[in-house]
Amino acid sequence: MNTMQRIALGLVIIGAINWGLIGFFQFDLVASLFGGISPIPVRIVYGAVGLSGLYCITLLFKPSEEMVREGRVQPTP
Repeated sequence: MNTMQRIALGLVIIGAINWGLIGFFQFDLVASLFGGISPIPVRIVYGAVGLSGLYCITLLFKPSEEMVREGRVQPTP
């Protein structure tokens, strides 16, 4: 996994934890951390999480390293 994929996956995990907190406890962690006077930082974080989720869709179609080692699939460039 390259650096961009790790960053995107980390942001998706942060988003998932935030949604879990909202669902179970009605607590928005991102808004409480970045929501001071201006809603702009919150919107930036939510936008980054959303774009990361879209980017992580590509991980669904990437062959796993194990399958490449066994010769079942060809590696992607």
